[in-house]
Amino acid sequence: MKNREQLISAIARMPQVDIGHFPTPLEECPRLAETLGGPRIFMKREDCSGLAFGGNKVRQLTFTIGDGVHQGADTIVHGAASQSNHCRQTAAACGKLGLNCYLRLARDSKSIPQGNLLLDYLAGADVEIVDVPFGPELDALKFALADELRAQGLKPYVVASPRSTALAAVAFAWCIAEIHEQQEHLGIDADRIYTSSVGGTQAGLVLGTKALGMKLKPFGCAPIQWEGKLERMSSAANTAAELLGLNTRISHAEIQNTDAYIGKAYGYLTPECIAALKLVANTEGIFLDPVYTAKAMACLIEHIREGRIGADETVIFLHTGGTPAIFAYHEELLAG
Repeated sequence: MKNREQLISAIARMPQVDIGHFPTPLEECPRLAETLGGPRIFMKREDCSGLAFGGNKVRQLTFTIGDGVHQGADTIVHGAASQSNHCRQTAAACGKLGLNCYLRLARDSKSIPQGNLLLDYLAGADVEIVDVPFGPELDALKFALADELRAQGLKPYVVASPRSTALAAVAFAWCIAEIHEQQEHLGIDADRIYTSSVGGTQAGLVLGTKALGMKLKPFGCAPIQWEGKLERMSSAANTAAELLGLNTRISHAEIQNTDAYIGKAYGYLTPECIAALKLVANTEGIFLDPVYTAKAMACLIEHIREGRIGADETVIFLHTGGTPAIFAYHEELLAG
């Protein structure tokens, strides 16, 4: 497939709910580019997607909650780390759509009523902090909770991989279709797109750019160590292609993703990510989040300064949102 309208038509046939502001802006960052002395930089503002301070999960939930509502669900069950952006946006989406929302969040050093967790409570979700690690055990707890809710007469839908990851890939193939059109209006043809991802977001970028025959090459910066991440992303991309009726297929070799900017572990800040966050705020008045986008921006900055990206190139940075987490990390950010 090389036709944008065909891709958009295929995506439009997927079950979905109307919860966000799309298309999100694609805006140039001239002062950031000048400061770095590198390529032209544009930012795709998924943080402006409208719901609950925005973020990339609004686009994803358009399809995951759409999938649940299509199946007759009246209740959404989700769970992740205590400052999860995904859970915050899920809670808000459920409020907007009149659905019950149950969140089970893993206890960690940021299990405080601030940032995303505060917003979960304000959005009216049933929130419980659990002593279960983020990962397969938490997923098992979510499905067990769904069984309990079903026994009470509710109709729960659990947001979980691999289905959620594949639908995220659908969502970000849609994002690429937006970028394709926005580039035409701006008169640009970007060479690279950087983002923080180890799942469906990057999978969708890779699928969308290949399906449309774009020269735009996605590069992912992992926020967390994830065993088998390339297989996870290629599988999500290929499942999304099947859902959309595309002939395009993605191999592991087509996915570029680095673990080099994670730092100590997921959710722990690095000096480089703090510096990147402050630089973008100081030059463009745009706030990144410290867990995802600031680490991806640190990666982009280093690649520019090392000369891995030419000054004559054009780069898009996908801002995946997450800004409420800034308030849960105020001590680290002020000390850094």
